[in-house]
Amino acid sequence: MSLHFSRSKLAAIAASAFIGGVFFASSLDWTQGLFAQGGGKVKTETMAPIPAGAPGEGFATIAERVTPAVVSIQAERDARRPRAGTPQRRNIPPGFEEFFNQLDPRQQGPAESSGSGFIVSKDGYILTNNHVVDGADRVKVLMSDRREFKAKIVGRDPQTDVAVLKIDASGLPTVGLGDDTKLRIGEWVVAIGNPLGLNFTVTAGIISAKGRGNELSGLNRDTYAITDFIQTDAAINPGNSGGPLMNTRGEVIGINSAIASQTGFYSGYGFAIPITLAKTVMDDIVAHGRVRRAILGITINDVNAEDAAVAGLKQIAGAKVGGFSGDDSPARKAGLEPGDIIVRVEGKDVDRVSTLQRLVRMHQPGETIDIDVVRYGERKSFKIRLQEAPAEAAQVASADERPAEGESAANARLGVSLEAITAEVAKANNIEEQYRGLRVVSVDAAGPAADKLGRNDILVRVIRPEPATAIRTMADLQKVLARVKDGEYVSLLVYAQTQSGPGTRVVNIRIGE
Repeated sequence: MSLHFSRSKLAAIAASAFIGGVFFASSLDWTQGLFAQGGGKVKTETMAPIPAGAPGEGFATIAERVTPAVVSIQAERDARRPRAGTPQRRNIPPGFEEFFNQLDPRQQGPAESSGSGFIVSKDGYILTNNHVVDGADRVKVLMSDRREFKAKIVGRDPQTDVAVLKIDASGLPTVGLGDDTKLRIGEWVVAIGNPLGLNFTVTAGIISAKGRGNELSGLNRDTYAITDFIQTDAAINPGNSGGPLMNTRGEVIGINSAIASQTGFYSGYGFAIPITLAKTVMDDIVAHGRVRRAILGITINDVNAEDAAVAGLKQIAGAKVGGFSGDDSPARKAGLEPGDIIVRVEGKDVDRVSTLQRLVRMHQPGETIDIDVVRYGERKSFKIRLQEAPAEAAQVASADERPAEGESAANARLGVSLEAITAEVAKANNIEEQYRGLRVVSVDAAGPAADKLGRNDILVRVIRPEPATAIRTMADLQKVLARVKDGEYVSLLVYAQTQSGPGTRVVNIRIGE
């Protein structure tokens, strides 16, 4: 699979659901810290819905009503040398360096970026994407009636890619905000933005999918990034970033943010940030001066067929707990355990990771929420007091790819080659004592662990079959596997160091498959 990227996002991703790459539909990628200022909540407007009618007539009415509230955003950054030790070309795939030479921030003269946005209040608050204005020294807003304003960046949130701007004006045209949770796949939508320098372009399509999560996780590698995108086939191109995606009532239900494409231009896949999520972020920024992100303090993965079978679930759905953020993790304190499948939050079903992220994000730190889990066939309920996420997530380098010293032993029942972690290897790779298990050296592509374990994963503990057993030597693992019959499952706690930091996950493997 070949990956291509837009000028706005210099991040390589692995998105197996797409032939091609995923692009942010804007231009430059400038990265600085989050900044925001305090104030009251934004008073958004409620618009009278557009009456139902023929699609063409409805689109025309939407365009007439909404276009005056859509803006073109021009962001400019002064030329400056990078700070010492700061990489300027992060995550550029091999062979793409020449393509990005023109974006080198050390170039002479200022760098420019463009995108879209939309006005949500009569006194000048504007929603757009973080990547449209990230790092900008000056931001200018152009309206469809040719008025221009200098814009102030009120605040930005890299985790959700949402930014809030403010212009000094009153009596401005505004958009109405809808409820994306009520969207149905196949429903008509309209996008308005400024693609490829063609200001205030209107396109139409349908909702192709909802809750796009892990397929697009590479768009944002932040530990606390939320990936919960609306997918549409409405034409979106570079410059559309930050513009509104609307339903047939003329209400904004998403912020256009990215495209999947082989070329960097429209190929049928566009992605938007749900407006309910964006509004929560905006309210946090304006009311508190920062984004207050509520977290459970867990690492999670989508549920696969093996996980569902082990848990006794009738459907392959939920979010699997892999580990905890630390001893002070709210979920850990409440009694959750690795391997638990979260199936409901506050009475709402959890079908995947992105759904869980959204449901938790709608609450504030300090609130207590009800969570239902399935623990190996037994349903349990917990009350968890949400914690505020740290301001910055520490980035931990990946494990050293050098082969570690020690015997490498093939394990036919799992289809992996393993070796013990020596004290020297643990020290060199910052592996804590509690995670010194067996390192995966290789995985048989046709074995039971294929697509479940990877090189440098560390097998820490056997959770099931009971009793739970720590894994330090091959003998520890073989003793447990000797009790597992072909066709039965073994649940492993696995530790790994990734680009988003170290953590654990639970892997369920059917023996003898």
